[in-house]
Amino acid sequence: MAPANTLPAWAELQSHRDSVGKSFVLKEAFASDPARFERFARTFTAPGVADVLFDFSKNFLTDETLDLLVKLAEQAGVERKRDAMFRGDKINFTEKRAVYHTALRNVSGWEMKVEGKDVMGGPNGVNTVLDHMKEFSGQVRSGEWKGFTGKKLTNIINVGIGGSDLSGPVMVTEALKHYGADDLTLHFVSNIDGTHMAEALKASDPETTLFLIASKTFTTAETITNANTAKTWFLKKTDGKGDIAKHFVALSTNESEVTKFGIDAKNMFGFESWVGGRYSVWSAIGLSVAIYVGFDNFYKFLSGAHAMDKHFRETPLKDNIPVLGGLLSVWYSDFFQAQTHLVAPFDQYLHRFPAYLQQLSMESNGKSITSDGSSAKYTTGPILFGEPCTNAQHSFFQLVHQGTKLIPTDFILAAKSHNPISDNLHQKMLASNYFAQAEALMVGKTDEEVRAEGTPEDLVPHKRFLGNRPTTSILVGDVIGPAELGALIAYYEHLTFTEGAIWDINSFDQWGVELGKVLAKKILKELDEAGNGDGHDTSTGGLISAFKKYAKI
Repeated sequence: MAPANTLPAWAELQSHRDSVGKSFVLKEAFASDPARFERFARTFTAPGVADVLFDFSKNFLTDETLDLLVKLAEQAGVERKRDAMFRGDKINFTEKRAVYHTALRNVSGWEMKVEGKDVMGGPNGVNTVLDHMKEFSGQVRSGEWKGFTGKKLTNIINVGIGGSDLSGPVMVTEALKHYGADDLTLHFVSNIDGTHMAEALKASDPETTLFLIASKTFTTAETITNANTAKTWFLKKTDGKGDIAKHFVALSTNESEVTKFGIDAKNMFGFESWVGGRYSVWSAIGLSVAIYVGFDNFYKFLSGAHAMDKHFRETPLKDNIPVLGGLLSVWYSDFFQAQTHLVAPFDQYLHRFPAYLQQLSMESNGKSITSDGSSAKYTTGPILFGEPCTNAQHSFFQLVHQGTKLIPTDFILAAKSHNPISDNLHQKMLASNYFAQAEALMVGKTDEEVRAEGTPEDLVPHKRFLGNRPTTSILVGDVIGPAELGALIAYYEHLTFTEGAIWDINSFDQWGVELGKVLAKKILKELDEAGNGDGHDTSTGGLISAFKKYAKI
């Protein structure tokens, strides 16, 4: 496909930006158009999922802008690339793999094949793995699955890294904490820093602890090092009497390495090469989620995502909610030089959601090479960040309101709280801030308004708010339950897909992660050898030498 800036619609958008965008004022657009909200808001509706309202009206949009952005998506082949993904084509063209995480949540029975083979049925099919997860999670929750001394397993330690940790299980179990079993404690160990494992083990009893080792290949250095540390701890604490097979399970595809570790092959939960790490929570990697919230809720989680898949797959571009989100991201990144994107959930349960989105967005679209191997002549993936509000309002929101950078922002709120305490006063205050922040970013505050408050003249410029800062408000029509969370995650997945499709990059590889890993293996060996960092640049060599001295290696 052609680089984005060579498409006719790109030049049209640049011309439109030069003629309209520079003078566009949001509050004037609302004042002149009472129907603006109705025209630019979209509501996602699906059976079993609460309505989710996406208000795009506080963005730099006119009818012409939207038409041109949709035209860009058509010329970039977004629909064609989307259909290829759902067809099981190898759209991860650098690794020659299908991108088929949507099959993991295919609850309505779509025919889904890779290389002509049905991925849903058969011994290693999606449905078979789901049945295994249902059986095992139910056994652990009920106490039928017991530790080697006959005690119920109530302490779960998930050992993984990257997509096996941050981008899925950690975020989802926190987001669905309201549904979690009261007698289960979860720990997630991903950092090779020994402190992470030590703190998890410190709070654990080997008789009641279950380890989930999440590694597709079962050879990932950090994960296997942590797994071996856990195994050593377990055997030491049980005087060698502990049964590995009762306390360790593998989320992996490498049976020989799994059984060599001591895990029974029957306790192995597999997934295919077309499941990318940051998209893997829907797979066996989500076993910790299924154990914690119960398989019925895990299935609702899959169902909500599948409902968004259906919307993305079938809805025309102009009303396609993830496509609109992705188009706006391209609009700001490439035509307004916005380098960042803020996601601020007004929901404490979603406190890890921005961190999940960081990996999804920046690992996917942090690329500079287009499909023909040439360098992109335009900006790609934005720097994504965020924290839950209202805490964020008292930290970095100062920069969003009065700084020199344009920071498009998503606000997320559930209409109902899982914890409506104090006669729902907390939720009302939360909602008032949600509405106020988006409005304040749009309207700002003029010098005249500041003076009318009795502000001394020398302080007027400091208390001025320029406004005209774009936001997208996402309002869930109930609580954010498993289905709603699944739909929200899938929305951002497909938004990210749309960005990459337009930028003509591969959103599904991550070669940028590899170089540091290769060098780290080399240096790890050197740390056990004589010498002081010879063969490296003087900075790296000096640091290695200093480390050996300080650590007395």
